Amino acid sequence: NQNENQADIKITADIRSKVVDTEMSVGAQNVKIITQDGKVTLQGPVQTADEKTQIEDIARDVAGKDNVDSQLEIATN
Repeated sequence: NQNENQADIKITADIRSKVVDTEMSVGAQNVKIITQDGKVTLQGPVQTADEKTQIEDIARDVAGKDNVDSQLEIATN
């Protein structure tokens, strides 16, 4: 669950804003972003490996490279 402190809410909002501003699929734009004590967890399906990498890079840029746990999965259709 998302923490309610302002720092964690801001990290999540910043990542979400940057992801939504991309040309990625709707699924990628709707991945779950959970921030707890500055540590970000990414969950959900994306369409391609490129989308997975792009979201992970955005999260690392915002939260720091050691603060991201990616549990993103590439959807197999």
